[in-house]
Amino acid sequence: MHWAWGYLKRKLHWTLPLAIMAVALAGWYSEPAILTQLRFLVFDSYLRMEPRAYEPAPVRIVDLDDESLSRLGQWPWPRTLVAKLVDRLNELGAAAIVFDIVFAEPDRTSPTRLLADLSALPADDPAILRLKSLPDHDEVLAEAMKRARVATGFALNQRTGTRVPAAKASFAFAGDDPHPFVFRFPGAVTNLPILEAAATGNGTFTDLVELDGITRRVPLLLAMGTRIYPTLAAEALRVAQGAKTDIVKSSGANQETAFGAHTGINSIKIGDLIVPTDGNGRLWVHYTGHVAQRFVPAWKVFEPGFDSSLIKDSIVFIGASAAGLLDLRSTPLDPVAPGVEVHAQLVEQILLDDHLKRPDWAPGLELLYMLGLGLFLTARLPKVGAQWAALVGAGALVAAVGVSVYAYSQYKLLLDPVTPSLVVLLVYLSSSAILYLRTEAERRRVRTAFSRYLAPAIVTQLANHPERLKLGGEMREMTLMFCDIRGFTTIAEGFDAHGLTRFINSFLTPMTDLILASGGTIDKYMGDAIMAFWNAPLDDPAHALSACRAALSMRADLVRLNDEWRHQAQAEGKAFHEVRVGIGLNTGVCCVGNMGSDQRFDYSVLGDDVNLASRLEGQSKTYGVDIVIGETTAASASALAALELDLIRVKGKTQPVRIFALLGDETMSGNPTFSALKADHDALIAAYRAKDWARARQALEASRAEAPEMLQAFYGVYEERLADFEKAPPPADWDGVYVALTK
Repeated sequence: MHWAWGYLKRKLHWTLPLAIMAVALAGWYSEPAILTQLRFLVFDSYLRMEPRAYEPAPVRIVDLDDESLSRLGQWPWPRTLVAKLVDRLNELGAAAIVFDIVFAEPDRTSPTRLLADLSALPADDPAILRLKSLPDHDEVLAEAMKRARVATGFALNQRTGTRVPAAKASFAFAGDDPHPFVFRFPGAVTNLPILEAAATGNGTFTDLVELDGITRRVPLLLAMGTRIYPTLAAEALRVAQGAKTDIVKSSGANQETAFGAHTGINSIKIGDLIVPTDGNGRLWVHYTGHVAQRFVPAWKVFEPGFDSSLIKDSIVFIGASAAGLLDLRSTPLDPVAPGVEVHAQLVEQILLDDHLKRPDWAPGLELLYMLGLGLFLTARLPKVGAQWAALVGAGALVAAVGVSVYAYSQYKLLLDPVTPSLVVLLVYLSSSAILYLRTEAERRRVRTAFSRYLAPAIVTQLANHPERLKLGGEMREMTLMFCDIRGFTTIAEGFDAHGLTRFINSFLTPMTDLILASGGTIDKYMGDAIMAFWNAPLDDPAHALSACRAALSMRADLVRLNDEWRHQAQAEGKAFHEVRVGIGLNTGVCCVGNMGSDQRFDYSVLGDDVNLASRLEGQSKTYGVDIVIGETTAASASALAALELDLIRVKGKTQPVRIFALLGDETMSGNPTFSALKADHDALIAAYRAKDWARARQALEASRAEAPEMLQAFYGVYEERLADFEKAPPPADWDGVYVALTK
């Protein structure tokens, strides 16, 4: 047993998906309600996207609408009025008159019913004699029915001991006995016997709604006890054609291929019409939605000058759309459609031969697709990985949906994409989960690699509090750094490929260590350049100060590195080029998070302030300083030693920004020498912007005398500007902004 369990665990990526497919196979046979409902929702969406286009057909609904009830009286009408309606429709040439109404009780307005209410009057009272001379209203309706081709309707229900409806249609059976496949009811609500006897046809208008209450499939046959009855649509077609017998063709019949299986009913021949059905004798209703042309208000039929072409040679259903009569159905296209419209639309699609079809081979095709794709994923996923298997599986599922949509659009076939998709998804998820568990060691290696981008202390915090690492993007204030080696092309010319790689690594490694030690995050390396940021993924309220300290440490460590590289070059007999860097720092609100695509993404940062940080790094060449910082960064790290460089409009921006040179830490900032330099330096900047060239030159000379070596190039820049402006003064509206022409 232990050996078997161990084997199963080793082969779990096979056994679990196979078990899922076995359960799916059992579900395919049992058709659980949830899968059936999902399938219905898909088919409903197809019908809503592309309903049946209405084509004129000889089918009309004489509608007992609110206006008709207002004009002709409340329902139920006296049977004499109903008889007049029958006679009128017969006179107009109706091919069949079909009642979506059951007349189960005698007319309460009949003379015989009124005589009972007048029993206190003497027998020879004129009123009594007059009433006795009048015909019974139900007899009047029966006589009208005899003069026309009328089909009455009755309702099947679950009550036992009720009267058996009259059978008007006869049946002939070909193939298997259809009785086991027809839905059966024990009782019925029937019409009065006198009306049933007078009618040419008698069919049930009972609908078989789905579990969600929506009418999608309507049977043409239902049974009560051992007797099969046509439904109202089938009986309407038979009566209109003057046919006597409906022929039910089932599995095993001539020219019906079932491979020995008893699949039920295949089609029903009604007169000259052959109607394909499912195994239970049902049709999927191919709805058009509500079409006003299909309806004729009952009151209009009695109006002089009524257009007889609306009725002539048509199958006319008499039913109600008036809300108070409560004959409403839910369809995929209309939650409150009149029930009579369902029967009328079914007759239309039969006459037009425009059916939705779910053939008996469709479930088998879906099963083969499901098993084939499931086995393919089970076999290939461990070899190609979850991403490729997901791509193949997703493509196959898209294909399943695409084929299903195409089959519906072009051939009106209903193929289920839901069940195969769910099973394949479960197979994929189970196999992926197992592979996920088996690659935990690889994840640990990934976490180790991640620690090379973040400080180990930060990695530890994220491991303990993973909720701090938010997936996707978030807006937050951050400080950005760009660092680049100056004159890298010249330096690179002195190395071969191996030597250049070793040199770059010897530069990037200590610089990265200093960034990580200050709580920064490495965004990316771009050759000899570094992009980093602070205050993400973990909070650092003093992120600007942390970034500035890191930049100062990097500049200081570069002195040590240059000494090492100098000695190394001397030992190898090579020329030495001193390495200098430019660093740009800027603070602002950015979007930080996992950026990229579903296939590959990086934890990175985007925003205008990121671009500005890059531009500031570039301006370090222009002003001859090592570290250029933005105004917000300078304000946030005001304790450090920094001097304003300029008011500049960098390339790609329209608004000018103040930029500063970062010179040193708090110790330098508190030094009296720096305080004196700052005073003269600020005087230079103020006089320059005031266009006071003489005072600016005085402040420049004072500043240059006090400044360290790192600022001498900067003062050379201003000396050239002053000389140029003295020769060619700027325009009167000059605002002191320098426009950078390079990045």
